[in-house]
Amino acid sequence: MKQESTSASRVKARLLNISRSTLFYTKKRPEKDWKVKCEIEQVLRQHPSYGSRRIAIHLKKNRKGIQRVMQVFGIKAYRRRARKYLVKRMVKVIYPNLLLTTFPAYPHHIWATDFTELWWKEKKVYLATVIDLYTREIVGISLSTRKGVQLTAAALWNALLTHPRPLIFHSDNGSEYRARAFIAILKSVGSLISRSAPGCPWENGYQESFYDKFKIDLGDTNRFSSFGELIAEVYRHVWVYNHTRIHTALKMAPAEFAKLHALNTIHSIV
Repeated sequence: MKQESTSASRVKARLLNISRSTLFYTKKRPEKDWKVKCEIEQVLRQHPSYGSRRIAIHLKKNRKGIQRVMQVFGIKAYRRRARKYLVKRMVKVIYPNLLLTTFPAYPHHIWATDFTELWWKEKKVYLATVIDLYTREIVGISLSTRKGVQLTAAALWNALLTHPRPLIFHSDNGSEYRARAFIAILKSVGSLISRSAPGCPWENGYQESFYDKFKIDLGDTNRFSSFGELIAEVYRHVWVYNHTRIHTALKMAPAEFAKLHALNTIHSIV
């Protein structure tokens, strides 16, 4: 029986093109880390300028543990600026941050989105992405020389065209996500809307953490002679991130972890 089980696992690993040793891997401390993350975010809502030292004192926890969780979820110390209060007043419809109470438990359970700026030939290029919070895989992407709902909606549609719709879709309160057209897409597919509290950018730190590392790996964008070359390289680096770059929280690449989850799901059913 043991030999049969070993043989079956070897076949499954070969079919999924992953190491057999990863079949027995499970995410370490995910729910515990998520709980601490939520506690940190609650503290930052009251004290936005707190760093890891003050957060640790407030929560009566070890500072190194707080620093590790902040690094895993891309939470950074933040100081308010006057313009943030203006943004808060402009938000007419407040959606709750469902991530404070819901732990991502399976692929496509919760997606999060954001966009960032890239500079090329003294011009701004905007990159919007959608990330699966369980697998940490980038499931949607869009590039444009202009920001706006066209940019963010394109990234969302790119994700929906190749993946099941998420139960929860999380973003910040930027106008690109408050637009009627964007909200209509989410309502049409039946996804629950979750948003960071106005003026609390750390509550969507997952994408920020991805962008920090992505820009380092992408390197100097001015080395590309054409916009097309830049687009091709951005897509290539997203593929590398998904399929070959080891994610510290997963100890493997996101796509490999997604395969592992699918295999374990099939195995539990059988």
